[in-house]
Amino acid sequence: MTFVRRTLLVFCSAVVLAGLVPATSQAQSASAFVPDPVPAATAPANPRQAYLLPPEKRSKAIAISRIRNILDFAGSVWSLMVLWLLLATRGFSRLEAWVGRVIGQRRPPARADSELLPHRRWLQGLFFFASFFLITTLAGLPIDAYGHHVSREYGISLQGWGGWLIDQGKALALTVVIGSPVLLLFNWIVRFWPRRYWFGIWLVTLPLIVLVLLVSPLFEPFFNTYEPLSQNHAALVDELEKLVARTGTDIPPSRMFLMRAGEKTNGLNAYVNGIGPTKRIVVWDTTAGRIPNDEVMFIFGHESGHYVMNHIPKQVSITVAGLFFVFWACAGFAGWLARRFGAGWGLGAQDATAAPLSSRTGFVVLIFALTMAGFLLRPAVNTMSRHFEHEADIYGQEAIHGLVPDPQETAVAAFNALGEAWLDDPDPSPFIEFWEYDHPSVKTRADFAAHYDPWANGGHGEFFAK
Repeated sequence: MTFVRRTLLVFCSAVVLAGLVPATSQAQSASAFVPDPVPAATAPANPRQAYLLPPEKRSKAIAISRIRNILDFAGSVWSLMVLWLLLATRGFSRLEAWVGRVIGQRRPPARADSELLPHRRWLQGLFFFASFFLITTLAGLPIDAYGHHVSREYGISLQGWGGWLIDQGKALALTVVIGSPVLLLFNWIVRFWPRRYWFGIWLVTLPLIVLVLLVSPLFEPFFNTYEPLSQNHAALVDELEKLVARTGTDIPPSRMFLMRAGEKTNGLNAYVNGIGPTKRIVVWDTTAGRIPNDEVMFIFGHESGHYVMNHIPKQVSITVAGLFFVFWACAGFAGWLARRFGAGWGLGAQDATAAPLSSRTGFVVLIFALTMAGFLLRPAVNTMSRHFEHEADIYGQEAIHGLVPDPQETAVAAFNALGEAWLDDPDPSPFIEFWEYDHPSVKTRADFAAHYDPWANGGHGEFFAK
């Protein structure tokens, strides 16, 4: 589903759909060979050094990172090309006309007006946008499939092609079921308020984002198996409870889960997601028991930092504020595109004047404009994300102070284990990190962790008094 996410990156429907794709999407590829588990011995001899890899894995990490970067840029450009080509060849216009013929029953001749029955118009919209998701997903499938192939070849993922395709189908089904009504709602706002529709769409962004944060954990069992973490890792639960008490995140053992990720990936992960009643800790089974518990505690401390420092409401606020200007600018750009190319794209005379984006095809023009904005704004979005991730790294290292023998050594070892498991680039170019990375590079994070020692000479951390 990476193509669909790119297509709707800045569009607020993307905020809705992003929470539906499982956390393992980056690793839902399988492997021609299975690398050995990452033991503590694979960390650098001096744990205070930056992120290092054994020579063989270093060359693999550099090679796969190049492929990832190429695929990511190619996917972004391809998504724009597909939308443009389908508009320029009147593909979407023909789809809209076909849907109109299939679901085009009009009111009985005795009635004075000849407009569509209201429920027929809604059905047309749902069918059109469901088709839109299907077409764009299929268009992006070759790039996603090649990424899956590469991940298999480099041993990061374990999932076979059958399971991968099933997960893609599940993600598409959820996207269609939830995304189609969302786009239909936005399209209705355009028709109802053609002059200031961008403001109406912006108004519904905040509640949609909050809804995603609340319900996204409920969809994860569609893709992975979960069980209580205490079932097989009681000692880890005891350690995490100490950290919960120290950070005040208020997550009881009943909301600590183990995810069976080992069926699909060799990657490591642990995270906190949800808000309010859906907030929970998730530790992958590739992480619990594979790296020491103190390293899992650091990862959890990092995740807790996002909640304690209110990164979620901060990011939501910044995103919503930014979308106000993005929607306004893209509405103007999309309107210009409709007036300039509307006749050739089959928008019709009415669509190209008073309400240029009110038709289904015209609405795709707006999606195209927002997709382009999403690509161009990616560095700004990632810069904000890297700032929050760095703060969470600091918080995580301070949170485990006093709970583990050496917070610096623990943090560096955790970064090395994560980097080696995912084959993260040991030395990414500044441009790639600036444009592509929503987290600081593992090298940057490990180097900072190795030198962060606010407790020296009786000092204290930024977030904890001791």
